[in-house]
Amino acid sequence: MDKDKNNIIEVNIEDEMKTSYLDYAMSVIVSRALPDVRDGLKPVHRRILYAMSELGLNPEKQYRKSARVVGDVLGKYHPHSDISVYDAMVRLAQDFNIRYPLVDGHGNFGSIDGDSPAAMRYTEVKMTKLTTEMLRDINKETIDYRPNFDETLKEPIVLPSKFPNLLVNGSSGIAVGMATNIPPHNLKEIIDGLIMLIDEPETDIDGLMKVVKGPDFPTGAMIMGREGIKSAFKTGRGKLRIRAVAEIEEHSRGRSKIVITELPYQVNKANLIGKIAELVRDKKIEGISDLRDESDREGMRIVIELKRDANPNIVLNNLYKQTQLQTTFGVIMLALVDDEPRILNLKQALVYYLEHQKEIIIRRTQFDLNKAEARAHIVEGLKIALDNIDEVINIIRNSKEESIARERLMKNFGLSEKQAQAILDMRLRRLTGLEREKLEEEYESLIKEINRLKEILSSERKIYQVIREELLEIKEKYGDRRRTRIMPSADEIDIEDMIEEEDVIITLTHFGYIKRVPEDIYKAQRRGGKGITGLTTREEDFVEDLFITSTHDTILFFTNKGRVYSLKAYEIPEGRRQARGTAIINLLNLTGDERVSAVIPIEKYDPESNLVLITKRGIIKKTKLERFKNIRKNGIIAISLREEDELIGVKKTNGKREIIVVTSNGMSIRFSEKDVREMGRNAMGVKAISLKDDDEVVAMDLIEDGKYLLVISEYGFGKRTPLDDYRVQNRGGVGLITYNTKKKTGKLVSAKVIDENDEIIMISMAGIIIRLKTKDISIMGRSTQGVTLMKINNKNDKVMAVAKYVEEE
Repeated sequence: MDKDKNNIIEVNIEDEMKTSYLDYAMSVIVSRALPDVRDGLKPVHRRILYAMSELGLNPEKQYRKSARVVGDVLGKYHPHSDISVYDAMVRLAQDFNIRYPLVDGHGNFGSIDGDSPAAMRYTEVKMTKLTTEMLRDINKETIDYRPNFDETLKEPIVLPSKFPNLLVNGSSGIAVGMATNIPPHNLKEIIDGLIMLIDEPETDIDGLMKVVKGPDFPTGAMIMGREGIKSAFKTGRGKLRIRAVAEIEEHSRGRSKIVITELPYQVNKANLIGKIAELVRDKKIEGISDLRDESDREGMRIVIELKRDANPNIVLNNLYKQTQLQTTFGVIMLALVDDEPRILNLKQALVYYLEHQKEIIIRRTQFDLNKAEARAHIVEGLKIALDNIDEVINIIRNSKEESIARERLMKNFGLSEKQAQAILDMRLRRLTGLEREKLEEEYESLIKEINRLKEILSSERKIYQVIREELLEIKEKYGDRRRTRIMPSADEIDIEDMIEEEDVIITLTHFGYIKRVPEDIYKAQRRGGKGITGLTTREEDFVEDLFITSTHDTILFFTNKGRVYSLKAYEIPEGRRQARGTAIINLLNLTGDERVSAVIPIEKYDPESNLVLITKRGIIKKTKLERFKNIRKNGIIAISLREEDELIGVKKTNGKREIIVVTSNGMSIRFSEKDVREMGRNAMGVKAISLKDDDEVVAMDLIEDGKYLLVISEYGFGKRTPLDDYRVQNRGGVGLITYNTKKKTGKLVSAKVIDENDEIIMISMAGIIIRLKTKDISIMGRSTQGVTLMKINNKNDKVMAVAKYVEEE
């Protein structure tokens, strides 16, 4: 070669090696080994599914030879080894390798014993129903395409993927200098996590872990301990200890046997049995007399028979230590984000998927809108033609060419070229009256659809609502129960399991001291008794809240500032009867002059339940209980308040209840819960009752048939009145008189809906507690002042809190 002709380029070999190796490395990372965060697929898997879609291998169609699919993938999109493509396709069909198979295989596709699949010329495939959800709307311009390797065809850059495949099916791969190992998860749990983020975008990983329990492997087994899961979800890296499910059964003549029914993920059963036999032969494990595989179509069953004198627990522990009955799964949640490899935590993986779905919905909606508008445009033209049919026919009849007729139609009726062409293409049968009606109906339907699509595009909230509905549809159709159990390790025993479940009384003072004591510490007394001292308070302090709950219930603490915090009841320190208690600021992150004004125990978060909140100024709001499920340490907003207003009460409802609101001046109003529309956590609410300047709301309760309204005043007077005496009114009125307040009775401090069998506990500012049977309290009309329920000996003392207790039979 001649140097003068510039055929030789001199380069530093070190620089060339660096550049070439980096190009190779990035090619492997982006185009081969790592999944995309949006659809969870590597290029080869994406090309396989797209090729099957192009071949029309839908679930309801017949199977086609695997070789045909592999040939299409090789020839059109993936010019690599046919074995690599077939192996990837086989893995998508193996229910012991992939949590939710994406390929429906017919024939021998291998086994958990490590048997190889049959050659591709013998096996047949088609898509599973779930795979169609990955490809749904692909023809509606929802994704971008790029040229294939020889630029003769286009292939998708990413699939629409209507479910989060990256987390649901996981992925593993070794790139250059990095690797990914994402475990599969339960579809229902992952979708619940996405719904949680849609409803409450600020939910943190701890909140997400309440619904996403951990990985869920296709072979089941058990994950030992939660620390590895927490690490993986929070940092993207973690180690999971996976253990087989084994039971010890009694055998004949006093012998035992170990039966293994589930294996750790990716453990080869045949190799495992061979390894156990080898350990027994080499006397590294003793006490085993027989070993056999009884697995069949019904499920896995490996039976290990033990000798008469063998301790089955010792043998099983040795098997865990020396075989793959216990393995470690190293989680590395590495995926491509904008073609760059990134290690993701749980929330990031879910958020990136939601962003992808948002783009899919926007593009699909715009496509449908364009199509609907184009059709509406044509229908408008056809309607004009039908309205002027004689003139249109005359124009067409007297035109020598189609182009002349088209131009005359456009000119005479102000039509577009497309409208004019549609009129020329219109068949004579469209002139019938029935066809005209159909055209009118179609146009009305198109206008409605156009408005609906525009409404979606104009609101991010509506876009996320569409995503939410489609995710719930996927969950309902394809969700299944969790297979992998999560067991606490020795150092991760749930403290709740160590706490005895019992009823307790919790008190909270004005200055914020809280304690719990056993419920049976107070003995029921007769009406008018002096009570017993419940606690010793500091000077000028008094009890504001008293309620009865279970140690295992969650307690929601609503503050006067409209925020809500949560604790488990057992987390509240237990105190003696006369003890002051623990400062609530040591348990809740309250700020400034914030104080707890309402508390409510929650046994479980029922999706059909609501919380109804009432403020001092008579504002009421209804919000789904689920919106209070994930409460951060610093609390969350429960209701937005106007200036000088405070939150004073909260009740749990089912959406069909009636509510009664009572004020300090003795007014009350009863109305249907349906009068209060459901609102978000940040909403302010609507008017429940109209108040006079010197009046304020003191209580809210739920109506129950055949029960009474108990009202109690500052100086210990009270009465019960049948709820039938309170007629249903419209929300927002002034209400009815419920109590005749006087100087000696003081204003009302509490009101409760009670039953004959209920008991109440009253507590005064001085800390005096009395427990009464409600059947001992007189029944009186609405306008009366009642009788003495608690003797207030100290003129500076007042009744400050009342709790209701239902005696269980």
